[in-house]
Amino acid sequence: MSGEGDTPQAIRKLSPGRLVIASHNAGKVREIAELLGPYGIEPVSAGELDLPEPEETGTTFVANAELKALQAADLSGLPALADDSGLCVDALGGDPGIFSARWAGDAKDFDLAMRLVEDRLNEEPDMPRAAHFVCALALAWPDGHVEWFEGRVDGTLVWPPRGGNGFGYDAMFLPIGGEQTFGEMDAAAKHAISHRADAFRQLVAAVL
Repeated sequence: MSGEGDTPQAIRKLSPGRLVIASHNAGKVREIAELLGPYGIEPVSAGELDLPEPEETGTTFVANAELKALQAADLSGLPALADDSGLCVDALGGDPGIFSARWAGDAKDFDLAMRLVEDRLNEEPDMPRAAHFVCALALAWPDGHVEWFEGRVDGTLVWPPRGGNGFGYDAMFLPIGGEQTFGEMDAAAKHAISHRADAFRQLVAAVL
């Protein structure tokens, strides 16, 4: 079992077949399914299986991904993949970080969440706008074995938000060296550079 702080070195391969995507976020499920498509994996979402959403009590992205994956694998009897990801703004001490979804409230209103980030940045003049996305992937089996992988992409925040693609905070995130926000990019362009794609490259190399 790979543990937090270890270098993840998979000792178990993932066989083709059904894999639970332990998320009720439709945008995240769609993106993960697209990334898994070429590998003979048949993704089924936690929502489709009526699996409950666990309380995210972890203090890191990896810990939250692990608890979601382990619960989904245990309840479904299938391997399960969970993603915990978020936006970390340097000038805000890494917020919203693991609370990225919670900043959007019960209604999952990310227009509100992006406005909260912008308002916090405007509390002092000339606040730096550097930020990064983190994605932790945890792959769990029903017997409790877990492998995890963590990806990252750096960028800056723009205002107003730009683009209607992607989800979450994508429309205000401009990756370093890019001219389009994640919200303006098509799926293929985002998959080439995103934090989720970075984590997936590690997962694919290790377990697929």
